[in-house]
Amino acid sequence: MKISRRAQDIQPFHVMELLRRARELEAQGRDIIHMEIGEPDFPTPQPMLDAANRFIAKGDVHYTGALGLPALREAIARFYHDRFGADVPPERIAVTAGASGALLLALAATTDPGDEWLLPDPAYPCNRHLVRGFEGIARAIAVDASTRFQPTPEQVAAAWSPNTCGLMVATPSNPTGTLLEAAELAALRETVVSRDGVLIVDEIYQGLTYGVESSTALAQMDDIFVVNSFSKYFGMTGWRLGWMVMPETHVREIEKLAQHFFIAASTPAQHAALAAFQPGTLDILEERRHAFAERRATLLPALRELGFIVAAEPHGAFYIYADISALSDDSEALARRFIEEAGVATTPGLDFGNHQPRRHLRFAYTTRQDRLLEATERLGKVLGK
Repeated sequence: MKISRRAQDIQPFHVMELLRRARELEAQGRDIIHMEIGEPDFPTPQPMLDAANRFIAKGDVHYTGALGLPALREAIARFYHDRFGADVPPERIAVTAGASGALLLALAATTDPGDEWLLPDPAYPCNRHLVRGFEGIARAIAVDASTRFQPTPEQVAAAWSPNTCGLMVATPSNPTGTLLEAAELAALRETVVSRDGVLIVDEIYQGLTYGVESSTALAQMDDIFVVNSFSKYFGMTGWRLGWMVMPETHVREIEKLAQHFFIAASTPAQHAALAAFQPGTLDILEERRHAFAERRATLLPALRELGFIVAAEPHGAFYIYADISALSDDSEALARRFIEEAGVATTPGLDFGNHQPRRHLRFAYTTRQDRLLEATERLGKVLGK
């Protein structure tokens, strides 16, 4: 049976392979501390569960419109206005099957075969494969701690070619947890728009910032695509719900694509999300953000004490992207040692690109503080510290 070249080009999501090994060890009775998966350990907030249960109990579970429940799109628009002072018409908001669904729609609406997309390296691994899925070409911009692992306008301008379609950035970013400041985003937008390109800003970790106010690119620009999610800050990973804010020029095209790709996002998930912006729910979410801040404050110095180098301090998401060069020359081998000998699962840089991947490990502080401390103690024993 034929396998397409497209499918053959897609690499496995290595962190999922590592998670499989962790589950195998757990099945053997081993205690594994999970620091590999970007999934909050908190349950879905109760007000959202209650809203979903009330809706499901009625039994009237049918499709919504392709762009989502009007009430939810309006609630998202109010959230942008109330929290960020951004004027986002609900008509420009599409509720999607996770942030991945939003990225698929944005790329489908803008990418022709052979079009190039510029992406920072390291970056979220799925992005380059989604580009490949639409017969585009992902071109990496090597970034490092000197620019907080974010691309600069000068790098984008130097990498731009006649075939370049656009630029994808993330703030806060995965795997590094670093942010783009408003002025930096504005400069990147000017670089892209002046070349008739498209800018996609991934804000799926919006709300999870520490010592820095949360923000949105939509407060200063409206001719870009912004992708967001109910998974991270709102704690709804398994509900598979996200959203996208699109330029007015692309609303009808995105709607047509959504009709064919997904019909609509999950109706129960959308009704659960209607409760996400209630004051009581937001209070719960802010308490959890403070818990993440405490975990970050615990893990960051502990890793540095073990010899990991964190030159670009993370101020968002729930990741620490650590340089292991003082401890090993192969992060993949080190990650295998950590899971087999210490029962600690981490993610090697291989998942995030080709720029110095063996020099970095990603640690997710998505588990309790006491478990984080236990993890660093176990790692110290493996490292002989």
